[in-house]
Order: sequence, then structure tokens, then C-alpha cells
Amino acid sequence: MLKYTAEHEWLKRDGDVVTVGITNHAAETLGDLVFVQLPEVGAKFAKGEGAAVVESVKAASDVYAPLAGEIVESNQAIVEDPAIVNQDAQGGGWFFKMKLAIPSEFDALLDEAAYLASIA
Repeated sequence: MLKYTAEHEWLKRDGDVVTVGITNHAAETLGDLVFVQLPEVGAKFAKGEGAAVVESVKAASDVYAPLAGEIVESNQAIVEDPAIVNQDAQGGGWFFKMKLAIPSEFDALLDEAAYLASIA
């Protein structure tokens, strides 16, 4: 089950670790990505803090830490080929995995219906 943020990130939970990426809507809005900068493994972020950067032919944008936690893995494939995000934003185009500082906060994020309503 995926959860979403108002900032157009999706999260998939596996225990206390979440995989984070940008939504299909965000990828379409940004256009063709040309650069991705990801956080280092071991970096710690507060909820809402800028964790990654994406640049497209249209604009540059931050990707925020959706919840507080520590980065445990980054997807180097999208650094080497940012187009993966445009092709598979909610699959192979994930950005990073983070161990949640407060796992219960995951439940407060938007479900798919609420996210889709927010972008309608």
C-alpha cells in the first residue's frame, strides 16, 4: 500500500523502512528530468527538510523528507539515468529508502484517494 504527501511524494513501507519517490503527477509536471541529486546513506532528515534535488528541462525542485528518519539506501540508477523517473516514477524511479524515526507518523500520510482528490 502506498501513502502520499501533499508535496507529491509517494512512500511504500516495509517495517520501519520506507521507500520514497515522486508521484507520476510530479514527474509529468516536471517534464524530462536531466539531473538527480540524492542524499548520502547515513544522512538524517527532519520531516519536510530538503533531501534530494531534481532538475528537468523546465525547472529545478527539491524532494523533501516526507517523515523524519535516516537514509539507508539511495537509488544510484536514477543518478546515472534520470529518465528512469519519467518512465517509472512509482516503481524503478524511487529515490531513497529511509528508516523512520517515528514509524507511527506513516499512518497520518494521505491515502491514494485523498492524494488524487488533492491534484484533481
